[in-house]
Amino acid sequence: MSRGQLIILSGPSGVGKSSIVKKVMEQHPKLRFSVSATTREIRPGEVDGVSYYFVTRERFMEMVQRNELLEYAEYVGNCYGTPAKPIDEALDLGYDILLDIEVQGAMQVKEKRPDAVSVFIMAPSFEELERRLTGRGDTAPEKIKKRLETARKEYTVAPRYDYLVVSETGKVEEAADEILSIIKAAHCRLHNRIHLLKEEN
Repeated sequence: MSRGQLIILSGPSGVGKSSIVKKVMEQHPKLRFSVSATTREIRPGEVDGVSYYFVTRERFMEMVQRNELLEYAEYVGNCYGTPAKPIDEALDLGYDILLDIEVQGAMQVKEKRPDAVSVFIMAPSFEELERRLTGRGDTAPEKIKKRLETARKEYTVAPRYDYLVVSETGKVEEAADEILSIIKAAHCRLHNRIHLLKEEN
């Protein structure tokens, strides 16, 4: 049985990432979503170990010191991170793992796991991204402005990803198909199949 593939997915707010991820998950039975650890309070309806691994700040700092996290960051007073152990266990069982994380975290993971495949999802144009964020009608103008500023910063990091997927309006399936093709191609890379050549000699 071949080992699973670690896939990093990033993209700015308003790009349609959630819909694309949902479609990819539906079509790939051996794909699992990575569960993050957080120090924030558990909310109604959330399940420990499913929504997040809910830990104390002390435990989180211990995880950082012991190098148990692939990436971590602090956001609005709470810590978030990706525990390596459950990911490695699932990869060893042949499952592909999807990491939906922001660009700083993605760069941390790429540094620790150079064999991970990174995909940046973008809108066809920046104007289109602005239209989508504004068109929702449920976000205050100052929040839209902040999200667009963040998106501009994220776009500057995009060239460091392995693949760019363009999320066209109303074409969720096409974007999902591209990501599924990327995952399939990743499994065919030499380092994932070199053991087959060794078995022949």
